[in-house]
Amino acid sequence: MKFAIKSAHRRINVDYNPQSDTRSLYIHWPFCPYKCHFCPFVAIANQDGFMGEYHQILLKEIKDFSQSHQNMGPLETIYLGGGTPSTYPNKLLLDTFDTLRSNFDFSQISEITIEANPGTVQEGQLEVWKQAGITRLSIGVQSLNDKILENLNRHQKAKDVYRLVNNAAGKFDSLSIDLIIGLPGVTQEEWKALIKEIVTWPIEHVSMYFLSIHENTPLYFRLKKNEISLAPDEVTVDLYYWSVDMLEQNGFAQYEISSFAKKGRESQHNQVYWDRKPYKGFGLGACSFDGTSRIQNEKNLKRYLEGVQEGTMSTVFSEKLTLEDTNLEILMLGLRRKQGVVIQEVLQNLSEEKRKKFLQKVGELEKGNFVRRDGERLYLTPAALAVENEIAVKLTF
Repeated sequence: MKFAIKSAHRRINVDYNPQSDTRSLYIHWPFCPYKCHFCPFVAIANQDGFMGEYHQILLKEIKDFSQSHQNMGPLETIYLGGGTPSTYPNKLLLDTFDTLRSNFDFSQISEITIEANPGTVQEGQLEVWKQAGITRLSIGVQSLNDKILENLNRHQKAKDVYRLVNNAAGKFDSLSIDLIIGLPGVTQEEWKALIKEIVTWPIEHVSMYFLSIHENTPLYFRLKKNEISLAPDEVTVDLYYWSVDMLEQNGFAQYEISSFAKKGRESQHNQVYWDRKPYKGFGLGACSFDGTSRIQNEKNLKRYLEGVQEGTMSTVFSEKLTLEDTNLEILMLGLRRKQGVVIQEVLQNLSEEKRKKFLQKVGELEKGNFVRRDGERLYLTPAALAVENEIAVKLTF
């Protein structure tokens, strides 16, 4: 999971708090053989010549952080995201984990995840990942329709997905697949057939995301030019609810709006984000949270490489959260989860006037069957799962 940094750019210099109880790391590998038309992330295509230099600078960033944060406790989770981490050269990847083990305590590691694009995984690579200590694969499936994916500049085939899932089965503690609901050109029948098929696979986790149209992506411009069209929102929402039911009928319990897992196979690293626990991100554009501040690394490759090398790397975004920011995050992240949010945690530090307004809004949403209260907790109803953002905005202070 890539945590969404808020767009309000409060440019202040914030350093990662060395006293934070950091047990999770995120490592960003930005290189891609191509860039999908819907991708908004910090990713660079066809720049493999920089891999070696980037790797060395990434290791320097890791070592520098370790030296200045020597009181850290044992790590619990690590997540390699991208970009396309499955293009990380084997020798360099093993070197990275040697460096991590030399600089951090691995005695309590419970989950190490790598994102994998099925079209990039080479023979023997799974064995290298096992050797590195990786326990969980997050496989970007998105769709099994080759033409749909090609039209979105995602150069993988259904056969690549089948091969990777079959070869990885039994080698790792958990296999997770990513799907995108609402891709242009995918019919209702085709989507339902996809869900019916994937529940038979040897996987333990499914992440199912609504297609988001991000400004300045090729997909955004193609939609503006009417080169492609999307299904009506109500059709996509109905498919989402159908999919939730189908997944749950087949043992994949929903524990977050986009996340479904077999018992005990929930993503431990993603729950760090949802619990608002500290995590440190390394690499180009990587985000960090120390419990009170959010920080994002430099996103320009040249400036990132030079900055880490010279010890002068700047952040492109940093903010120290206000009490109101914190309460809003608790609300938004809590509502995304099946366990809901503790109402008192949202109300703490609010003025009496804002408390009254919030509870009034909750009452209105209860009448509309969008939320329900059960003792001290507030939950979204099933009818509101697909419109969580709108509900959270309605409840903002």
